[in-house]
Parts: sequence; structure tokens; C-alpha cells
Amino acid sequence: MALWITDECINCDVCEPECPNDAISMGAEIYEIDPGRCTECVGHFDTPQCVQLCPVSCIPVNPDHVETPAQLLAKFHRLQAQAFAPSAPAPQA
Repeated sequence: MALWITDECINCDVCEPECPNDAISMGAEIYEIDPGRCTECVGHFDTPQCVQLCPVSCIPVNPDHVETPAQLLAKFHRLQAQAFAPSAPAPQA
């Protein structure tokens, strides 16, 4: 399951730098979590870091993005492969 940030967010800036998948970014008014990048920290930590650090407890599970632990781990591996894939060589002029 991906997590999401509710409108109770106070924009304290604590969660964004702690996300190992760069899934958290500033939205129009509050921080948002990209469900395509959120693994609930599976593969990195035992518990979601944003949930642990949030001072107002506004980061629940997103019911629209339910995933099993195996799916989260597969997403972690996909994201890691993308992050460490060699860049394509620049075209020669």
C-alpha cells in the first residue's frame, strides 16, 4: 500500500528529506506522496520513516493504492534498478 498525506499536514518539511524513494514532494498546498514511488520504506527500513517522524500523524495508508508486502518489495527492486541503470550514451554529433 502506498501512503498519502492528508490535509492535516502542517508543511513542517520533516517527511520529504527522509523518504528513501523520493516519493514525497510539495504539492499545490501540502506535501504529496507519489504512489508509484512509495514502498512504505520496504527494502530500506522496517517502518515508514515519514509516518514515524510526522508530528501531526497525517500519513495513513492510501486505500486507493493497496499493495501486498511482496508488491512493495517488487516496486523497491524496480526503483533501485532504475536508479542504478547506466545512462544511455549521448548521441554523437
